[in-house]
Amino acid sequence: MTHSSILEEEIPIQVKKQPWIRVQNTILARPERATLNWLCSHMPNAVTSDPLTAVGVAGAVIVLAGYIGSRFDPAFFWLATVGFLVNWFGDSLDGSLARFRGVESPRYGYFLDHSADAVSILLILVGLGFSAYMRLDVALSVLVSYFLMCIYVFLYNHVSGTFRISFAALGPTELRIGLIIMNLWMFVSGPSKFAILGQTFSVYDLVFSLVAVTLVCLFVVSMLQAVRRLRREDCPAVLSKTRYEISQLQEQLQVSASSPRPLRAVL
Repeated sequence: MTHSSILEEEIPIQVKKQPWIRVQNTILARPERATLNWLCSHMPNAVTSDPLTAVGVAGAVIVLAGYIGSRFDPAFFWLATVGFLVNWFGDSLDGSLARFRGVESPRYGYFLDHSADAVSILLILVGLGFSAYMRLDVALSVLVSYFLMCIYVFLYNHVSGTFRISFAALGPTELRIGLIIMNLWMFVSGPSKFAILGQTFSVYDLVFSLVAVTLVCLFVVSMLQAVRRLRREDCPAVLSKTRYEISQLQEQLQVSASSPRPLRAVL
C-alpha cells in the first residue's frame, strides 16, 4: 500500500441523525395555535389540506389584485387586507389540519406547502411594488431578502433537523399583521413623496427598505451562528479521520523499516 493510497482511503463517518423539530416562538403563537386547533376540530371532513393550500395561494392573488387596484382607488387596500386574511386561513390551516387528523405526508406536504408559500410571497410583494405608493425596486429588495431567510431556514433544517419559522419572536402571522397595518396607514395617510438624489420615494419605501436591510442582517447573523455550531459539531469527526490516517501511515512506515532488504546479486 502506497502513501497516497493510505491517505485516499475512505473512512466511514457516522453522522448523528437528529429528530425533526419545529420551532415557532412568536408573539402570537399561543392564541394562534388555540384558534387553529378550534378551527381544525370544527372543520368538515370533506375539507382536506390540499384545497386549503390552494386557498392560501388564492388569498395571495387577492392581495395582488388589491394592491394593483390601489393605483386607481385607495379603497382597494381593503381588498388586499381581505386577501391577507384568506391567505392566513389557507396557509396556516393546511398543515395544522393534517397534523390534527394524523394524516401528515412529510415529504409531499412539506414540498407542496413551501412551494405554495414561495409563490404567495412572490405575488404579495410584486403586488406591493405595483401599489399606489410603493416603488417596485424596494418591494423586490424585500422579496430577495425574504427568500434569503427562506434559504437559510431550509438549509438549516436539512443539516440540523430543526425547522425555524420564527425569528426575533416574529413569524409569518406577525408579518401579515404588519402588512395589514401598512395597508391601513397607506389608506389613511395617502401619498407621502419626497426626492432623494433625483429619485422619488415615499415614507413607505423607507420603511420597507429598513425591513429588507433587517432581513439581510438577520440572515448573516443566523448563518454565522449556524456555521460556528456545525463546525464545532463536525470537527471531532474530521479530527478522528485525520488521526486514523496518520496512525495508518505510521504503521506502514514501521513495517517498511523493519522488513529485511534483499541482498544484491554478486557478479
